[in-house]
Amino acid sequence: MRKWRPPLARRPYDLRHAAVSTWLNSGVPAPQVAAWAGHSVDVLLRVYATCIVGQEDAARRRIEEALSDPHP
Repeated sequence: MRKWRPPLARRPYDLRHAAVSTWLNSGVPAPQVAAWAGHSVDVLLRVYATCIVGQEDAARRRIEEALSDPHP
């Protein structure tokens, strides 16, 4: 009989994927996440771009603030 394992413990890669996805979705800049994960930014975004969700509103706000601030 196979021993039951929680989904995140199936492979060490699953833990790494969960951590990197969490960092990106928490708003940590991609270059910093890439450095922590040992990836280039190109590889990081190619692999994890589909995992980044829910940041559109915050990005639009930052753009609006940058465009409205006369002294950035």
